Formats: sequence, C-alpha cells, structure tokens
Amino acid sequence: MTSPAEITYVAFEDAPITSMEGAVVVFARPGGALGPAAQAADAAAQGAVSRLLASKEFKNKPGDAATLSFPAGMKATRLIVVALGETGEDARRAGSAAAGRLGSGAVTIYGDGAPEAQAEAAFGAALRLYDFKDHKAVTLGEENGEEGDEKPGPAPRRITFASDAPEKVARLSGPMAALAEGVFFTRDLVNEPANILTTDDFAARLGAMGELGLDVEILGEAEMEKLGMRCLLAVGHGSISESKLVVMKWMGGGDEAPLALVGKGVVFDTGGISIKPSSGMEEMTMDMGGAAVVSGVMRTLALRKAKANVVGIVGLVENMPSDRAMRPGDIIRTMKGDTVEIISTDAEGRMVLCDAMWYAQETFRPAAMIDLATLTGAVIIALGNHNAGFFSTDDALANDLKAACDAVGEGAWRLPLGKDYDKQLKSRLADMKNVGGRPAGSITAAQFLKRFVKDGLPWAHIDIAGVTLRSAATDYAPAGATGWGVRSLDRLIADRFEGKR
Repeated sequence: MTSPAEITYVAFEDAPITSMEGAVVVFARPGGALGPAAQAADAAAQGAVSRLLASKEFKNKPGDAATLSFPAGMKATRLIVVALGETGEDARRAGSAAAGRLGSGAVTIYGDGAPEAQAEAAFGAALRLYDFKDHKAVTLGEENGEEGDEKPGPAPRRITFASDAPEKVARLSGPMAALAEGVFFTRDLVNEPANILTTDDFAARLGAMGELGLDVEILGEAEMEKLGMRCLLAVGHGSISESKLVVMKWMGGGDEAPLALVGKGVVFDTGGISIKPSSGMEEMTMDMGGAAVVSGVMRTLALRKAKANVVGIVGLVENMPSDRAMRPGDIIRTMKGDTVEIISTDAEGRMVLCDAMWYAQETFRPAAMIDLATLTGAVIIALGNHNAGFFSTDDALANDLKAACDAVGEGAWRLPLGKDYDKQLKSRLADMKNVGGRPAGSITAAQFLKRFVKDGLPWAHIDIAGVTLRSAATDYAPAGATGWGVRSLDRLIADRFEGKR
C-alpha cells in the first residue's frame, strides 16, 4: 500500500535553518507575527519574509502560502511561508498547504505554536502528500533527491519536522500517523482498477489485516446462501468473481455492544442489465468506496489500539451483465424475509447493504449502526462534491456524526427521512420496489434501507457518491480518491465510544 511520509521530529537546534537544503517551511502567526524559526529565516533572507507578509499578494488567511525561491543566506532552494491561523483545523490546513508546494528533494518543516497545533500541521502535510503510483514505473528515492533504482513502487517521502517540543509533538502525532495510514489504505482501494481489485483481491487485503490484531472472517457465496442473503448474491450473479462478505472485528473496549459499520463494496458497477452509459463508466471502479472507508477505519482502530468495540462488515460484489445476471422484473427475497421487485439493476448498492445490515444486527446486536455507500447520483445533484448526504433515525447519533465531520473538516449535511417517501417504493407484486423514481432519489434509497433497521437501533446512512472521488485536488488530497469518512468516523468513535475528546 501507499505509505504516509516518514516524519522525523527533531529539536530546532538540530536543524539549523540556514543549513537545511531543499524545501524549508515556516509559519506566519495570526496578524503576521513571526515565531523563532520564521524570524531566523527572515534574518537570513534579508527581511524577505517580512516584506512578503507586508505585501498585498499575501493575505495571511489560514492556509495561505507563498514560495520564495533560492532565499538569500540559506542553502534551501525554496522557502515556503504559510499562514497558520488559530485553530487545530487551521494548523492542519496550513500543513497541507505547505505540502502542496514542496516539490522534490529534502523537506524541513519548522513547527510553531502549541505542540497540539504542530502535530496537526504535520498531519495535514502527511495527508496531502499521498501519491498513488502502484501502476507507474517510478524511481525509488527520486522524491527525496537521491539517486534511485528502477522498482515498481515509490519510497515514502521523508520529512524533518523541527520543533521546540519534539518529543511531545511526536507523541501527539502517533494516533494521527495511524489515521493517515487508514486514510491512505482507503484511497488506495478506491484508486485501484477493477481488474486488480477483484472481490478476491479485496477480501485478501482485508484478511491480511489480521496481522494488526483484527479478527477477520470471510464468507463466500455458499455461506451467504445458507444465511438467506439472496439480495446481495443477486447483484453478483452476472460476474465471474465470487461475491463475498468480509467481517472485521476490533474489540478494544469492555463488554458493551459494538458499533457496526457497514459498507457497500461494488468493485465495478456496469449497472447490470440496466447498463450505464459508457461515458464516465471508467469511474465505477470507485463504487466500492463505502467498503473502502469501513476498511480504512478498521485499520486505523487496530493501529492506534482504540478502546472501543467496532465491527466492520463489507459486501463485496461485481455488477455485470450476463445470462446469469438479475433482471428488471425479478423478485428477490432478502435475508430479513421481505421481497423486493427489481425495477433497475443499477440500484444494486441498496441490495448489497440490506442483507449486510440485517446480518450485522442479527449477529452482533450492535449499539448503533452506520452504513456508507456511493449510493445515488441524486445526492450529487443535491449537494455537489463538497458534502456527503446523511440520514438518521436518531438525533443524538446524527448530531455526533455532524460534529465529528465538522471537527475534521469533512463536509456532511443531514437530509430528511419520512413515511411519505415510502409511497414511491410501493410494489404491486412484492413488499417493495428497489427504486422509487427520480424525485428525491437519495431519500427513497435511504427509506429503502431504513426498512432493514430494527426498531430502536440508532442508525445513520451516509451517501458518499459525491465526495469519494474528485477530479481536482482538495485541501487534503490530490485529484482522485479522497478517503472521505475515515477521519470523521474515527473522530466519532473517539468521541462517542471512547470519550477521548
């Protein structure tokens, strides 16, 4: 997998700012004040930093950045000045902004402010430096200004982070490093092409996380048939790839019931018999984004030894047209026992989730359940690419989820549920249809899933169709997979189930 940057934390005196080569990063405090490192850079560069901050070109808003090339009095080829701001989110954004300007070669970042802010800045830089190169011929070591050998994968970027409290910043950065690895794991999964990330390969990657302490169980088609998971299985009937259900358990808490995370893992979605238009279909490798987020969260929990009980369940299928594929007009019985009339085989995600959600409840009796899926194009029409849409039967869970998303800077907006929308799912022949037409498409999809949530269980459904894959860079990721949701759910687990923050 793509590894996060290797960050070494050192004291200021061990990294003299005039002697460091490559890129050097300093921060400007709110109001334009300079901390010790920025003052040293300003003195060496004959006041260039002060002149920059006084100019109209530098707004000094959190995350604003500018690069001074070949600064006088320094060995660095680039002196990057970034506005720090006052909050943890500001510091994280500043670190990311700096990372977006580093170029190749050595990197030294000079922390400023409280140790907590410095750790956030390092974390932001690590998130932004993700670079998926698994399918490119690259030269190891080139990213660090070294002479490299031709090999199939890049070396992790190495960063020196100078601080007035290096040991404390390093300690605070430990859980964040685990979180960065979880985010990278999710991004890798979403970025992989479908000929590589088959259901078998996906399941194998999750099975390998048993080495981290997760308890991983992989159910095949025969086992799911015995359980009555006919809806999930119907989605994969048209594919040569075997459908699978992967269960990941992390029991780091006490005896309390776990949180259940359930993810849609359609490794490629042609739409099935209701085939999609060819334009843009290549992006349907990302239709396993919900399963990828669940997997990244579970990896994070294991790496940071979370004091919480969490079960991650992902349904892995491929939706292909063939003589065995499910058809519009078919009626399929769910694990719960309800029947579903198939109107569109391209509304397959809810078919995967309904059985996986019922299995989670029957098997683990969770304290709460959250599902994630790249479920509907309608949520993109409603919210664009800046916010995920979420629905919930429980106000407390919804409020905690929104607070967690806000805290880490991942956009989310709560959308309504309501019985009136159920009328759109009414079927003449079965208990329900799998689609309710174009109006309120995201809401009717959520209403469909709500039928598979037991009374009294706090539940949230998150539609991540618009935030999983981006055509342009975001604050914390280059173009491509964002890893949206790993940081929010990790924060939710820490706040609601561990009480850490």
